[in-house]
Amino acid sequence: MTNGKRIAVIGSGSWATAIVKILSNNASKISWYFRNQSDIEHMNKHGHNPRYLSSVQFDLNKLHLSSDLLDTLTNADVIILAVPSAFINNTIKDIPAEVFAGKTVFSAIKGIVPEYNLIVGEYLNTVFNVPLESIGVITGPCHAEEVALEKLSYLTLACRDITKADELCEYMRCRYIKCSSSDDIYGTEISAVLKNVIAVAGGICHGLGYGDNFLSVLVSNAIQEIDRFVAAVHPIERDTKASAYLGDLLVTAYSQFSRNRMFGTMLGKGYSVKQAQLEMNMVAEGYYAVKCVVEINKKYNVNMPITNAVNNIIYNNKSAKREMELLAEQLS
Repeated sequence: MTNGKRIAVIGSGSWATAIVKILSNNASKISWYFRNQSDIEHMNKHGHNPRYLSSVQFDLNKLHLSSDLLDTLTNADVIILAVPSAFINNTIKDIPAEVFAGKTVFSAIKGIVPEYNLIVGEYLNTVFNVPLESIGVITGPCHAEEVALEKLSYLTLACRDITKADELCEYMRCRYIKCSSSDDIYGTEISAVLKNVIAVAGGICHGLGYGDNFLSVLVSNAIQEIDRFVAAVHPIERDTKASAYLGDLLVTAYSQFSRNRMFGTMLGKGYSVKQAQLEMNMVAEGYYAVKCVVEINKKYNVNMPITNAVNNIIYNNKSAKREMELLAEQLS
């Protein structure tokens, strides 16, 4: 890259594709890692991702496509990880820690690394010795599908060194993207994890036939649950009514584009977990996250009735109908 920071995006799913689309408005060249060489060949021939957001056409002159992960990471100043949390450890576990030295690493994953039961930022710090000041989080409220349609969307970029968040914001601001900075890497990332769990709960309720009135009560209780948990895990002054917390929760709980809500809806309609996963062509992060959150909460003992209900349905084979009836008695 001849101008500014050398930015690399790791992952080729819908959110990674949306991020590259956003960056291509301002960056002169973006390194983009694809696991499958055949997808790169398709991109080079047709100019779009064959698997996700295929309506988005890219200017190939602005992209350096590669299936060589080590080379992509080595030749970057800023790395954006956009691989599902269930796969991130397998993707980068063999990369030497020194490859990340001196680089800023932003997570756009919104999940927990199941092998370590850590949010991505803690995983990077613990396993690869990335300093907390060089770890960032990209959060919404923002769905990839609306980015593809260039509908006005908002991002929050968090980093302890807020100048690094500000720098990446400059690359991501464009006609249809507003971008703001935060120094709350723990709160924004944990909230992004929990909103996926809540969206699964919202989908289950929808599948069972509950209406908008109940969903509004569920979501208003959910932001209180999120507030209690992030305050216990990382107690600083924050406003969880801000868009990075409440806004991201709302769009994931309500939107037709929410894969977590879709997954929950299938469970509410009687699909088994395996059937729902096979039906979807995308990863629902809430499926992996809820088990990890319940495990983490054994340390903090926060009151989390919505999270516990989702965990009981997915992992303890409890009746979705009965769990939601019990949950409804606890909400106010």
